[in-house]
Amino acid sequence: MKIITDRDIPYIKGVLEPFAEVVYRDGRSISAADVHDADALVVRTRTRCDRRLLEGSAVRIIASATIGSDHIDMDYCARAGIDVAVAAGCNARGVLQWVGAAFVAASARDGWSPADRTLGIVGVGHVGSLVAEYARMWGFGEVLCCDPPRARAEGVPFAPLDEIAARCDIITFHVPLTHTGADATFHLADRTFFDKTRPGVLILNSARGEIIETAALADAAQNDVCTCAIDTWEHEPLIDRRLLRLSMFATPHIAGYSAQGKANAASMSVQALARKFGLPLTEWYPVSEVMPSMPRPISWDELHHTIGGYFDISAETAALKQHPADFELFRNSYAYRTEYF
Repeated sequence: MKIITDRDIPYIKGVLEPFAEVVYRDGRSISAADVHDADALVVRTRTRCDRRLLEGSAVRIIASATIGSDHIDMDYCARAGIDVAVAAGCNARGVLQWVGAAFVAASARDGWSPADRTLGIVGVGHVGSLVAEYARMWGFGEVLCCDPPRARAEGVPFAPLDEIAARCDIITFHVPLTHTGADATFHLADRTFFDKTRPGVLILNSARGEIIETAALADAAQNDVCTCAIDTWEHEPLIDRRLLRLSMFATPHIAGYSAQGKANAASMSVQALARKFGLPLTEWYPVSEVMPSMPRPISWDELHHTIGGYFDISAETAALKQHPADFELFRNSYAYRTEYF
């Protein structure tokens, strides 16, 4: 058996070698020639898995150490009989930590407390549901949630997007990137959306860059319609310099970069291959390198006094604004944070 693996997935090297030939490649450089005789791929978002890469190959499963699948042509894989496994929810607490850091830094800069603010959460899956839980714990005046697919499936009275825009002082996005269907999220926040928002709304995006129209967001920020904290950007790593300059906080797509999140992603990828090929790794986790997270409640006061010791969002912002061309370098060399709540 042969497995092609993105060389930058942490904790995974040496795990599969007893059972397969494992070839490590730069994720952006994985080619059709590399995969033609491979049984499995272990990738990140850098590898576009579509017909051009996969046609005629022996690949039977793609395990992606990521929460999303927008880098994978799911329709083609279904037609070709290729299983796809993603690490949904693996880094949810890491993203929660990024959101908490943005809240604390913004409140300190602008002089507000959670009780003064109505929070809107767009997308209430693994991450959004955690943000809602902790936001209520932190004492936000009101927490409104928007999730049309869940509203239809569960009959839960989520708020529509227009209400989120009209009523919320802070809006944070946690949706997957989709381009088709009734719930397509590509440019979900466009000029029409920003025409409806409250003056000075704080926008957070740690989901996918393409869910917000860059030019519309930059114009809104420039005209004091909004402020923003951005982790995910359109056209990464060639990010928009105007939006970078105008952002209150700006980080290089590292919101979910916690040690536990990366360990979860590696673990879920290995376990997917183990189930597919009958390997004795169905419960593997890199316990010798990473302690699993220990979720716990945390008050706003404790968060305010501790988050800077784990994640200094202002320092990360200053570094990226000073050296925007190093976006990918910052991302690849990032020192993974520890999840402490």
